[in-house]
Parts: sequence; structure tokens; C-alpha cells
Amino acid sequence: MTHKHFLTLFLTLTLTTLACGLAAPASPSPTPAPVQVTIPAPTDLSAGQMQNAQYQLGARDDHLLVQLTDGKYQQGTDATTMDFADAGITEFISIGDLTGDGIAEIAAIFFENYGGTGNFGFLAIYTNVNGQPAFLTSTMIDDRPLINSMSIENGEIYLDAVIHGFEDGGCCPTLQTTQRYALVNNKLRLMNYTTVNPEGKMRSIEIMSPADQTQVSEFVQVNGAVSIAPFENNLSYFIYDEAGTQLASGPVTVTAPDFGAPGTFSELIPLAGIPLNTIIYLEIQDISAADGFIQALDVVKLIVK
Repeated sequence: MTHKHFLTLFLTLTLTTLACGLAAPASPSPTPAPVQVTIPAPTDLSAGQMQNAQYQLGARDDHLLVQLTDGKYQQGTDATTMDFADAGITEFISIGDLTGDGIAEIAAIFFENYGGTGNFGFLAIYTNVNGQPAFLTSTMIDDRPLINSMSIENGEIYLDAVIHGFEDGGCCPTLQTTQRYALVNNKLRLMNYTTVNPEGKMRSIEIMSPADQTQVSEFVQVNGAVSIAPFENNLSYFIYDEAGTQLASGPVTVTAPDFGAPGTFSELIPLAGIPLNTIIYLEIQDISAADGFIQALDVVKLIVK
């Protein structure tokens, strides 16, 4: 009887031990999910921030970067001294994306004076650095230009301004223009330019083909139209790379029914010597035979393949 109790106890302990040994192992601790770091987008720029931004003087040789206070900068109080400088932002301020990255830049018109009669107008571009406007680049519009309007549309800056023609006195610009700029390698590039002749007719060039970003090789067939046929029906083409280096130039012939009438052009332009994968800017110009000034201009961006 004792032997049976002992056997029963032994079997019970053995089964219990086996059960414990066959138990499923404890689940390992779950691997923590990686922490997702969210980088906030830069705060949009505002026109009000420009009142106390920095500005680079464009008409001075040293291109001094100065601090605006309430939209103005002044060095010295006596306008007859050599070190006098006065610069200020105007009401012409536009905000929009000029680079296609979804972050807006600011375009603004400034005027600079150094004590004389000259009052130099500049188109300046500001980029967004941690939510603050930072000066990027500028280009001179004219001495004492009359600004009618400015806007940012389709990633480019549109400017309507009256500037000096060849025969205009310093006080009184009369040449009506429209100007369209793109930001290329952090520099402003003039992409289209029109003027109004003494008869009140707009002088313009339109490149109809090829379209922007077209891939070309060896030659490019360029077709377009002019609102007023140029002197002796001759336009000029220039090819530049993104750095602004001129790569080629030549004539473009216009076909028009009469002198000064609207016309068209179709020119096969060689691209010999331009390296493959180069981004080029093909520029068609109407250059005045009387004074060498550009009267109209249009540009198309192409890729040499």
C-alpha cells in the first residue's frame, strides 16, 4: 500500500516537471517603433518682415550689406559728402515661389541715392531662412524708373515699368516696358522684354517653338513671331549657359509683308560645340540699329542631349 502511494507521488511530480519544461517560452519584449522626427516647414515670409531686413546696396562698388530700420537705411546726414547713402524699400513687394520647391520667396523694389540726382531702382530677391527674409540677389532696373506694377506669376516676376529711352532726359523716362524675370542659379535672368514705340505700339517677340525644357541636339528649329518687324527684318539670337556664359550667336531673319508690320521667323540654329547635358537659354533679341538698345526679347530654356 505504501509502495502504491509512493509510485503515485513519483508519477505526479514527474508529470508536473515535464509540464513545466514544455511550457512555451516567454514572449520577447516588442521592438520599439522608430521615432518619426517631423521637421517643421519654414514659416511663410510676410511683407511686414521686409521693414527690418538686410539689404545689399547694388549701386556701390563694395555692395555693402546694410540693416533696414522701418524700411530705410541712411549713412551720413550731409548729401554732399562722398560717404552719403540712402536706401529704402518701396510699396512694391510680391511673395511667391520662384524655385519650384514650395517655399515662397519675396521680390521687392528698392531705391538707392548717393547724394546726386540719381535715384537707382533695383529689383531684389529674398529667400526664406528659418522663417526670416535673407537677401539673395538683385538687378538694376534704371535710374529713376517709374514702377507701375509688379507680381509673381507662374514662378516668374512680372514688372511693368517706365524707363529711360535713348533720347530721354535724366528727369523724365518715357519708355514703357514689361519685363519678366526668372531666378536661375540664384541670379535674376531676363526672360521676356517688351517696349512701346513712339506710335504707341508694343514691340514684342514670341518664341512659339520649341517649348521650354525641350531636349535638342546638333540643331534647334526655332519658330516665332514679332509684333513689329525689326530694321531690315533682322533679329539676333544668343545662346547662354546657366552661368550666363555666351556659347553662340547669330542672325535670325523675319518675314513680314511690310516695314514695321507683324512678322514671323523660322530659323535652324546650330548647337555645335555645346557639351551634352548642358542647360541652355536661347535668347532672340530685337536690337535697335540706332542706339544698340534692346527693343524686345524672348527666351526659351532647352537641354542639349
